[in-house]
Amino acid sequence: MNFADPKSNVLQLGVKEGMRIADLGSGVGHYALAAAAAVGAAGRVYAVDVQEDLLSHLRDSAKRANLHNIETIWGDFEKPGGTRLKEHLADAAILSNVLFQVEQHTGALAEVRRIVKPGGKILVIDWAGSYGNIGPTHDRIVTEHKAEELFITAGFHKVKSFRAGGHHYGIVFTSP
Repeated sequence: MNFADPKSNVLQLGVKEGMRIADLGSGVGHYALAAAAAVGAAGRVYAVDVQEDLLSHLRDSAKRANLHNIETIWGDFEKPGGTRLKEHLADAAILSNVLFQVEQHTGALAEVRRIVKPGGKILVIDWAGSYGNIGPTHDRIVTEHKAEELFITAGFHKVKSFRAGGHHYGIVFTSP
């Protein structure tokens, strides 16, 4: 069940042909696939996840969709260097449905800042509520206000907020 529309949400980044985008906590890759289609053959999507089986599923989906510009990386973006991506490599990053799972927000945001170019964009999509436990449990929700606070405290600049689906909020930030 996917409550947010990755294709329309990725467009909030102002994606252009040839961009390099890191999808952090990519899971099965709904956002990685949407981003890969948007950046075209000249672009690149780096899909990072801690679960190898999800990355394997994403590779299969990319193959079926004839998308050859996705690189899957088994890594942990909560740790410094955990993505194994070069500093300031990405034009943008996507964090979809991951904030509520992150144990170390400070480490995760430091890694985002390290890999995204200064002025690059960060797309945050997360659950607006628990919705009777359809989403994460109430105690794991990272509210829109809390997400803004985390990113702004880490030096990012808010560009805009938007409804990212019936159960999700979206925020776009720029990297310092």
